[in-house]
Amino acid sequence: MNANGKADGTGFDVVVAGNGVLGLSLAWVLARRGQRVAVLGQPHRPWAGSAAAGAMLGCFGEVTTSLLASEHGRAKLELGIQATKLWPQWLAELEDQTEGAPVRTADGTTVILNTIGTAEIDDANYNLIRAELTRYQEPFEDVEPGDLDWVDAEPISRPLKAFHIPGEHAVNAAALLERLESAAVRAGATLVTEFATRVEYQGERATGVVLASGERIGADHVVLAAGARTQELLDSLPVGPRIPRLVSGYGVSSLIRTVDRTTPDSVIRTPNRSFACGLHVVPRGDGHVYVGATNVISVEPRDTPEMRDLVFLLQCVNRQVRRNLWNSEVAKVQVGNRPVSMDGFPLLGEGGMQGLWIMTGTYRDGLHLSPLLAQDFAARILGEQPQADLARFAPVRQPLRTGTREQIVDVLVDHQMGIGYEQDWTIPVEWHHWIEMDVRPATLAWANVLDPEFTPPAELLFASRFDPELVKLLRKYYATCREHG
Repeated sequence: MNANGKADGTGFDVVVAGNGVLGLSLAWVLARRGQRVAVLGQPHRPWAGSAAAGAMLGCFGEVTTSLLASEHGRAKLELGIQATKLWPQWLAELEDQTEGAPVRTADGTTVILNTIGTAEIDDANYNLIRAELTRYQEPFEDVEPGDLDWVDAEPISRPLKAFHIPGEHAVNAAALLERLESAAVRAGATLVTEFATRVEYQGERATGVVLASGERIGADHVVLAAGARTQELLDSLPVGPRIPRLVSGYGVSSLIRTVDRTTPDSVIRTPNRSFACGLHVVPRGDGHVYVGATNVISVEPRDTPEMRDLVFLLQCVNRQVRRNLWNSEVAKVQVGNRPVSMDGFPLLGEGGMQGLWIMTGTYRDGLHLSPLLAQDFAARILGEQPQADLARFAPVRQPLRTGTREQIVDVLVDHQMGIGYEQDWTIPVEWHHWIEMDVRPATLAWANVLDPEFTPPAELLFASRFDPELVKLLRKYYATCREHG
């Protein structure tokens, strides 16, 4: 490797395709263990989810009825709980070994239930978050809506209830990435400022990657952690069709410089709704807040926002959280792409070939899971006892099911109706029932046309009605699943 971070054919113990939070975290752990590690990716991280993330370190705030409708969702939640316990030491070591801006930005998370949401989504998820906190004996405390000092919603969007989770914080994603990169390099990792375009293999063993420049990097182990762009690398492998295909959960977020230069102490968020991660405000330094985030399923990663998504986001935070944000400055608009597998669950573990590892498909949870997954994958690569039970999320698998077709359609219809209320539609009272009467059977009929056996997660089923390319990919994937039984 030369001084400019270009490959010169040097072999490594491990090459990590992807320089987001997951890739850098793994490189840091492996380099500290004496491994020769190369991390691949352009410095400005185009399309990455990490760079645009609100970086909430929480798993209970993400709980939904649909998540816990299956044993797979429960297992995913428990990975998040395991990761939460690792963050204090992880951050302490990172900040001790590097210099830069403070990483942690929020003291806990405050969940609000406001008048915008629907009972089927917001009330149900709000109550379930509390139930799961109680189940796992995690502390939380009720807060009177009138005592939420920084919240000043418009009257018809005001919070009705709120509670505070003291153990779910947030970090500055940009500062975290800068520190992780510095820590990995100090530990001996090599940064290569190019994308990998394909994985090389001989027989049943991965042997390295080819860069965009055409140069090759050889390695004993190849880790694919390039987020939504991992699909391009999977397409270069014979085992690729047997792995749930990745699409993008494209999202828009914004950094706002508040007009009065105030910020909340904690994260302020609603329960998850509208196929997305709920409205959330995360304090950042110097009078700035992060506002996020939308979620739209897209076959290809996006790098620019659609006008409607940005307008929707800014109107929501102005109406539902703080009215004087309307007079604040939009300092930055960010676009990120969450890696979403076609069954909605992570792709974690050995990739169906010797020396090939896959660490993606984490949807909204990759950054939060990063300390756990970095240490777990390092142990697996080094032949040690792993820390986490990832067996059900093995990349080569049949689609994981989250419910019956009828249950998934019910979730879709609830969220589709919820989008209307969050966008302030005005309809005669009886029309809600009438619309549902038409939408539910039409959606069920579409699911039957899409595939006779498999049903994708609600957000993919919703998106497929408007995206012929997504339909084509889903049908191709399901045909492969039947072929391999």
